[in-house]
Amino acid sequence: MRLAFLARRDSVHTLRWVNALASRGYDIHLISSRQEVGELYPSISFHKLPYKPPLGYFLNLRILRRILNDVKPQLLHTHFASGYGTLGRLSGFHPNILSVWGSDVYDFPIKSPIHRWLVRTNLKAADWVCSTSQVMAQRTHTLHPVRNMSITPFGIDTNMFSPDAQEKNAFITVGTVKTLAPIYGIDLLIKAFAVMRDRLLQNEPELAMRLRLLIVGEGSQKEELTALAEKLGMGEVTHFKGFVKHEDVPEMLNKLDIYVALSRSESFGVAVLEASACALPVLVANEGGLPEVVKDSVTGFVVAKENVAEAAEALTRLVRDASLRQRMGAAGRVHVLEHYDWEQSVSIMENVYRQVLARNEI
Repeated sequence: MRLAFLARRDSVHTLRWVNALASRGYDIHLISSRQEVGELYPSISFHKLPYKPPLGYFLNLRILRRILNDVKPQLLHTHFASGYGTLGRLSGFHPNILSVWGSDVYDFPIKSPIHRWLVRTNLKAADWVCSTSQVMAQRTHTLHPVRNMSITPFGIDTNMFSPDAQEKNAFITVGTVKTLAPIYGIDLLIKAFAVMRDRLLQNEPELAMRLRLLIVGEGSQKEELTALAEKLGMGEVTHFKGFVKHEDVPEMLNKLDIYVALSRSESFGVAVLEASACALPVLVANEGGLPEVVKDSVTGFVVAKENVAEAAEALTRLVRDASLRQRMGAAGRVHVLEHYDWEQSVSIMENVYRQVLARNEI
């Protein structure tokens, strides 16, 4: 099967999809205006669009049509309902599968009536729509009542993301791997950690002295979050690791004992599933797609959005009880293996392709 992907070349998720499909024997053609980072499977053909976003979503139209005419794919898979979704629609190519990612249906449409109209028009023109989560599918339906939609989760490479057999040190490390931006609630994590540690210092000082906070990632909020940790007296026990490559994330996760995601908005929850695959208990906010990937009180705890006190209480339970951490972590890995294994996700996408092509032949 010959497939054309119109997507960001610099996204790890794009690379995972195209590389996995190419490894299964598909003839993959990736079309993008983004810079060339990350390795592509040897058989993949890459087509560079010359004009950069946002004007490139219109200026590249003639070149895209020429590429599609030359390649003659059996279908076009467009990723993002906003920018590339517009370019894919304008190309007039069918069948066109449109994958929504998050910000394209949550943030972009609320910028103005024109932005909302653009996304609605792109959704309406697509032959099929894919969403990584149920909650994002529901959001997409509020923009346009999509008739043909499939849930295609970003699965986890459970070989890459797995527990480290090495014995951990005496510290109990709480942390996260996220972009340092307000939307991901890293400030809420720091505050909840501070509340928990201060409480334990009064009642269980030996346990409190073992606590560490590890924050992995870069972003616009770096200085603000560093200052917050210092202000709350957490500076000496908080380590900001900075950016790490995706292939190094498992190593960072295996330094943790508890993974936390108190996001203010989250379309799916890939990072949480990666943590669960590493057999970590997780603590997440009841927001967006996060509750979909966590079995509350089984693989972790789900707490109210922006509720520092509730998050601190859940953290305290996990810190105090090593056996609870072990049980939840083990259950989390089983949950990922059963429902979110990467090979299973690729097979789900393959079924979508077959279904769309069969429908198009009728």
